[in-house]
Amino acid sequence: MKYVSTRGQAPELGFEDVLLTGLARDGGLYVPVEVPTFSADEIRSFRGKSYQDVAFAVMKPFVCPDISEDDFEEIVAKAYSTFRHKTIVPLAQLDSNEWILEMFHGPTLAFKDVALQLLGHLFDHVLSRQGRKVTIVGATSGDTGSAAIECIKDRECADIFMLHPRGLVSDVQRKQMTTVMSSNVHNLAVDGNFDDCQAMVKALFNDHSFRDDITLSAVNSINWARVMAQIVYYFTSAVALGAPDREVSYTVPTGNFGDIYAGYVAKQMGLPIKQLVVATNRNDILTRVLMSGEYRVGNVSPTISPSMDIQVSSNFERLLYNIYDGSGDDVCRLMDSLQKTGSFTIDPPQLEKAQQVFDAIQVDEENTAATIKAIFEETGMLVDPHTAVGLKAAELKNAHEDIPMVTLSTAHPAKFPEAVEKITGQHPALPAHMADLFEREEKYDHLDHDLDALKLYIREKL
Repeated sequence: MKYVSTRGQAPELGFEDVLLTGLARDGGLYVPVEVPTFSADEIRSFRGKSYQDVAFAVMKPFVCPDISEDDFEEIVAKAYSTFRHKTIVPLAQLDSNEWILEMFHGPTLAFKDVALQLLGHLFDHVLSRQGRKVTIVGATSGDTGSAAIECIKDRECADIFMLHPRGLVSDVQRKQMTTVMSSNVHNLAVDGNFDDCQAMVKALFNDHSFRDDITLSAVNSINWARVMAQIVYYFTSAVALGAPDREVSYTVPTGNFGDIYAGYVAKQMGLPIKQLVVATNRNDILTRVLMSGEYRVGNVSPTISPSMDIQVSSNFERLLYNIYDGSGDDVCRLMDSLQKTGSFTIDPPQLEKAQQVFDAIQVDEENTAATIKAIFEETGMLVDPHTAVGLKAAELKNAHEDIPMVTLSTAHPAKFPEAVEKITGQHPALPAHMADLFEREEKYDHLDHDLDALKLYIREKL
């Protein structure tokens, strides 16, 4: 499998180089030259298989033979050995055709673990074989940071620098990152919002001299391997609900578009997905662009679902590449407009293509809170605010009541205890392995929103 940049001006790479490169040198994101497809019989054969077996089969065309099949099978087995549920991402039923996909059974209680536990082992395998070491720099709106740190801590192959917006992640999210004492882990609380943090990370990648000097790499969802790993749970959940002989719909609470883009790729691969619903909070740039075609960056508004408090959705560029039939020139035109004016407009034929696949809706704070309360009162289940955004969107946008609707439950409610307790009166307890989190010592540094200061900090720590 070969990979190309969405902007069409960077070298074509194999899987290992894409894994280590992250962002393409022309500023674009890597995508596969072609998407492998599975027949109905091949999808049917996944029934009764373990998550690990399906993961190996779904990802193998993207990875092998750059990594041998035997080595990749072993990597997959190691990656998912740390999850607290045997099915990795189990389904829970809410109603006759309403389901929740529980994606919070990994070591840091969020869906990011599903991809990042795999990434850690992939990095270790490739870098150990090549005798190399990389510097990973990432930005997090809450969950990516702890999952990335968990997968990289104590590894000799990498140092990791994780930026989070100061005061704009939950206390649990912050402490999951800052209580890791490993010498190769560096946490930075940055003045500003997530988009400010992400912009600095992208600026580092676009400074080719600095990038090469520190051997910069990425674990954010700009890294294709993140999206690749997320494709798997669409297959396992759809097959459990009757695919390929039955269509399945999905609602995904999202800010950065990576999680739902993985569903789009799964559909391209042959999975019979009927409906993909983008669920946003009041930071609704994705809803606005999919409804109107205008992508216009506004101000970030803090919410009780902070991991979605984003105005610049990095993975949306991959969808632009797809709906413009792989035209790097068109993607460059739109991205140049975004950089110069803070906006771009999708042309009508391409917008229609996107709307044939995606629905989108914004869920406000009141409806988010009301959904958390209603789910608890009706079922006794506590859900986190991001899941609640998805559940309300599914209720409002489900166009096919005879088809299973699966809402991706992206985080454990204990990651957002203040919001959940205020709404339900119930304090969601942390799992036993994390029960002493608030007693652990923290280690992190404060940094101004200053690119030069960030570069100096990284050089000093390295």
